[in-house]
Amino acid sequence: MDIGWDDLRLFLDVARLGGLSAATGTTRLSAATLGRRVTALEKQIGEPLFVRQQTGYRLTPVGEELLRRAEDVEAAMQSLTRWREGNLPDRIVRVSAGPWTSAFVSAHIGEIWTVDDGIRVELVTTTDPVDIGRRAADIGIRSERPTEQWLAGRQSGKVAHAIYSGRHLINGIAAGLFVGVTGEGANIASARWLQAHHGDRIAVRGNNTHSVRELVAAGAGLSVFPCFVGDGDPRLVRVAQPIPELETDQWIVTHHEERHSPPVRKVADRIAALMRAHQPLFRGERPIR
Repeated sequence: MDIGWDDLRLFLDVARLGGLSAATGTTRLSAATLGRRVTALEKQIGEPLFVRQQTGYRLTPVGEELLRRAEDVEAAMQSLTRWREGNLPDRIVRVSAGPWTSAFVSAHIGEIWTVDDGIRVELVTTTDPVDIGRRAADIGIRSERPTEQWLAGRQSGKVAHAIYSGRHLINGIAAGLFVGVTGEGANIASARWLQAHHGDRIAVRGNNTHSVRELVAAGAGLSVFPCFVGDGDPRLVRVAQPIPELETDQWIVTHHEERHSPPVRKVADRIAALMRAHQPLFRGERPIR
């Protein structure tokens, strides 16, 4: 039985991210294609690898065993790649966050990582929490205190949300209509709040948060954004005070066994310092324009 590395790599993404939908972002394959590939791998193994649930995919005992073996293969393949490409540093620090926070971290990567650090950084962007316990990420930037006993967290601040419009009152904005989110992004708290309070006035929807921002900037309607996103975009105007019930905490989360690892600690400390330095922006303390 020959199991290809490509199939194992897809299996690893689905197992670590807990389902097909979350893995579409890292694999660049549709959920339907991923589902077919996973089913084909299960037939090849001769045993089910996942328990399919509405909340996601949970590994079976056979899936757990394959995960351990696939991670060994992954480590070997990464070592081979590093050898081929010229001995890049071995240690990869994976940072997981939602789309907006990932974009913020990306824009400030120079404050988090330098080539002289001797490490590599990978961003894992998803609306669902990544399983740090399974080492799908080393650091998570989350909106809630971690409750799992194997995770450690430190609060880095607060995040406020408010309603924004584009600068020009055209199309949906002029009519007082809203832009909503469909797909995975519809499950985040701000999207649920918008649906509950203004669902009857949503005229346009985007299937990810970034397309919603583009629609609002173009005048398609109003929408809710984190204040560090809305106040940081010159194309947007905050039209009301932050929404109290949408204020969230911001936590830097690591595995308790990894938090003292020098590479992980270095990146986590820098992320925490970055968030603290920009707390007025995250808390929405910038005046309404």
